[in-house]
Amino acid sequence: MSADTLTIIVSAIGVVLTLGASLFAAGAWMIRRIDERLGTVDHRLSTGIDTVEEKLAARIGSVEEKLAARIGSVEDKLTTRIDSVEEKLTTHIDAVAADVTDLKIAVARLEGPPRHLLVSGS
Repeated sequence: MSADTLTIIVSAIGVVLTLGASLFAAGAWMIRRIDERLGTVDHRLSTGIDTVEEKLAARIGSVEEKLAARIGSVEDKLTTRIDSVEEKLTTHIDAVAADVTDLKIAVARLEGPPRHLLVSGS
């Protein structure tokens, strides 16, 4: 084998190794950059999601408080109205019961035994 052939073969191997090492280094650099960017994006997304979650939790808490107050108010109003209606119905039922009792007495008098005439002996 001549020195020229050996030089060409060694040069070719050197070029292939250099290109391979360069491609490997470039790939490693790209992967590291992508990881850094993804880490940054992940951090920003996590921060954004946490912020939105906190805002939503505060808003939901506010809505729950408003609804609880509103429901309590409606419940109080309904309780008051139901008590009022109950009192009115109790009054009416008692009046009807008294009228029915009076009616029973009147019917009993009408249907009762005939009255005997009392004639005085004078």
